[in-house]
Amino acid sequence: MATDTLAAVSDDRLPVLVVEHDPVPVASNPYLVYLATLSGESQRTMRSCLDRLARVLAGVRLDDDAVTGAMVPWWQLRYPHTAALRAVVAANGWSPAHANKHLSALRRVLRESWRLGLMTAEDYQRAADLEPVRGVRPPAGRDVGGDELAALLAACQDDTPLGTRDAAVIATMYATGMRRSEVANLDLADLSLATRVLTIRGKGNKTRLVPVGQAAWPWLMAWLRTRGPKAGPLFLPVFKGGHVGDRRLTSQTVRDVLDRRGVLARLDLPARPHDLRRTLVGDLLDAGTDLVTVQTLAGHADPRTTSRYDRRSMDTKRDAVDALRLPSPD
Repeated sequence: MATDTLAAVSDDRLPVLVVEHDPVPVASNPYLVYLATLSGESQRTMRSCLDRLARVLAGVRLDDDAVTGAMVPWWQLRYPHTAALRAVVAANGWSPAHANKHLSALRRVLRESWRLGLMTAEDYQRAADLEPVRGVRPPAGRDVGGDELAALLAACQDDTPLGTRDAAVIATMYATGMRRSEVANLDLADLSLATRVLTIRGKGNKTRLVPVGQAAWPWLMAWLRTRGPKAGPLFLPVFKGGHVGDRRLTSQTVRDVLDRRGVLARLDLPARPHDLRRTLVGDLLDAGTDLVTVQTLAGHADPRTTSRYDRRSMDTKRDAVDALRLPSPD
């Protein structure tokens, strides 16, 4: 059996992985062990980050899916290798947040290598001791205005079970600020009809209780009448002919709902699921809701995260500063 090797390129800066080994057993593969600790969207995100790093190491295109992180002997990486990886990530034109997400994934898979006894504590500490990528970029995402929300819901009113479901998904996502993975994971049992409260299972298996706003309630009730009372996921697939299925939606399907209805609504810019979440944060702050309450509704552990979600328009900010008062210079 050939061994895993890391060969240096001509400038001795970046290692290139030579994949000439049998697959590492699942129980001993730090890439797979690390991903197994994650779930849903987090697992997909970090898998993509590690796969990109693997392709950098292999010297192939970042979209070459023939190379994945499962093929990398992460435990062979040392500080010169990880420092070179950081340099490539920092110079790739990504936003600092996106670059640092890759470095976080790298540190975590190195830690699993140490935990599995594949590298020493000193080698792990040295390889993982990387400075974050610095810089500031305009925040991602946007605010979805009231007119756009109305257009999205209007685009769903086609007298079909699919339109009824899509409208309920959009209205509930906006009114509760749920992540798309949280929408997909909802069960009918998570909804209290008596109190209009949803039990939402969020990141890190944390559960929060969020009331469904009165504005969204009629849209959700219309879907429940279409869906029926059977136990199972709250939002279900709708097939041709209007037949309602019984399996759970994927988080990608939740995004597809917004993409499809955004086209029908002729929005100038696409509206993403996280944009609805950002819009809720801005609208609640506009309405005078205190930051701690908004943080609790959004399921953020840190209020600083909530404040970064604020995408209110420049007009809102201008109105805020125009409300300030100073003595006249006369």
